[in-house]
Amino acid sequence: MSRKQRSNAAGTVGTATRPEDARLPLGSTFAYGFQHVLTMYGGIIAPPLIVGTAAGLDPADVGMLVAACLFVGGLATLLQTIGIPFFGSQLPLVQGVSFAGVATMTAILDGGGGLQSVFGAVIVASLVGLLITPVFAKVIRFFPPVVTGVVITTIGLTLMPVAANWAMGGSSAAPDYGSVSNIGLAGLTLLLVLLLSKLGSSAVSRLSILIAIVLGTVFAVVTGKADFSAVGSGAIFAVPEPFAFGMPTFEAAAIISMVIVILVTLTETTADIIAVGEIVETKVDSKRIANGLRADMLSSALSPVFNSFTQSAFAQNVGLVAITGVKSRFVVSAGGLILVILGLLPVLGRVVAAVPTPVLGGAGIVLFGTVAASGIRTLAKVDYRNNMNFIIVATSIGFGMIPIAAPTFYDEFPAWFGTIFHSGISSAAVMAILMNILFNHIRTGNPQDPSAWAEGSNRIVRLEDTAALKDGDHVLDGKLLDADGREVPLAATGTAETDPH
Repeated sequence: MSRKQRSNAAGTVGTATRPEDARLPLGSTFAYGFQHVLTMYGGIIAPPLIVGTAAGLDPADVGMLVAACLFVGGLATLLQTIGIPFFGSQLPLVQGVSFAGVATMTAILDGGGGLQSVFGAVIVASLVGLLITPVFAKVIRFFPPVVTGVVITTIGLTLMPVAANWAMGGSSAAPDYGSVSNIGLAGLTLLLVLLLSKLGSSAVSRLSILIAIVLGTVFAVVTGKADFSAVGSGAIFAVPEPFAFGMPTFEAAAIISMVIVILVTLTETTADIIAVGEIVETKVDSKRIANGLRADMLSSALSPVFNSFTQSAFAQNVGLVAITGVKSRFVVSAGGLILVILGLLPVLGRVVAAVPTPVLGGAGIVLFGTVAASGIRTLAKVDYRNNMNFIIVATSIGFGMIPIAAPTFYDEFPAWFGTIFHSGISSAAVMAILMNILFNHIRTGNPQDPSAWAEGSNRIVRLEDTAALKDGDHVLDGKLLDADGREVPLAATGTAETDPH
């Protein structure tokens, strides 16, 4: 056998052993990849829109930021899914601008730093993150199912407000925000997802999200809820210009605040890598986590060159992997390629941007709910008997819900603390990890009987009852039989009898 044949054979074996290495027909690959793009499009364009507006940019420059974020997100996705030595988890993870840094970046802008200061802080903080990724990669042993289940569940629950906001219209300033027509359009899209998922065709079921979004958009056009008039305005093709807003500047305060954001990003990406590994049912070890985090940080460090910001894995696309069952990383690679093309062809980006937000909201309810359901499935595997796992789950999920239930909860805390714990995902992850260490790794002081916090056995057999049993006694169909198969009568309490033979 030639070297090439041996290489091909090895690749075949690898494909058979890792679900994420499966290859689909080219048409299906790009169809599923486009579905990933539609799922995360609203999330990836929101940060540049917010930051660009805060920086006082005109619409054309804001559009340049959006195109740059699509372009860099596509390249980062290709690096994460395809991978090169030491970089890339080779898992179906979509990369894009992390929303975790939006508040910090707008704070830098409000302090007079300008976009140049934001870009400089992102570069330095990402390089710091690149140096410390081995530390994060070593925490894999602190992520048993009781922790991963909490994190995955919280990811889904914290994304539900995003879906609700999309369903209402996306912008609270819009006159029709929360209108019956917006929520009705979201409900129609949700109904289409459910109906398409129930059809006998597996291909239609797996593409239910994409088809529902397309049909929902068509309905919106017919009813006047979608506007594609702006698609033809603006450039058709444009290459992102390096340092289009000037060379980066480096300010200590901005860098320190951005390092905190990077720590949050590393925590969330670690959670997403573990979550998608659980969904794909593939092995995720510390080496794979480190490769994924390095890809995150390298992409983040280089993104300001092309006028973009910190990169992170998108949790909503983890939900899409769960709901479609399409585990191939090459499908997500196709989505990354589409993002690159959208970044180079602003006209295509304007087409996708014209998809009504309520349509995305209807699909998001299923997607994000699926993430939470995947976490609940993981929590079902946890052993709650005679340990403190129950209180770990309860407290961590509750802690993660605080920023969702009360967004201003940490407003009076120091900025660094609020940056970390304002994210429900990182709040739940930090709490679950610390409590798992406290109760399951440091056992000193743990009570032998954890009382209400543990699930004990639901049956108790008295010691004196076992004294009447003999060798060979067994239970069958609810009856106690002896070694010869004869039924042993059960006496009332206090009148136990023994076999006279």
